[in-house]
Amino acid sequence: MALMTPTLTIASALSGLNIVLLAALGAVWWRNYRQFGTPLTLGLVAFAVVLVVENVVAIGFFFSSGMLYAADPTAQVAVLAMRALQFVALAFLTYVTIR
Repeated sequence: MALMTPTLTIASALSGLNIVLLAALGAVWWRNYRQFGTPLTLGLVAFAVVLVVENVVAIGFFFSSGMLYAADPTAQVAVLAMRALQFVALAFLTYVTIR
């Protein structure tokens, strides 16, 4: 296992936070689906599940030594920026959903 750079460590932490937010959203949306049974809420549950899987896979790549972007600082910053943007989007979505 290769040592992670600080950039990838932060990206990994953001992926973990994204999973937490998606779990909260998924729980609310699943409860709503069970109550109302609408296809839209089922679609939101599927959306949450797919993004959880994507974040779990990303964390796996962050910890693996075979990362495509492991040695490229520019790629690492881009990965961090994408994780941060996803976190901001999920934070807003979680706020308005829970509220």
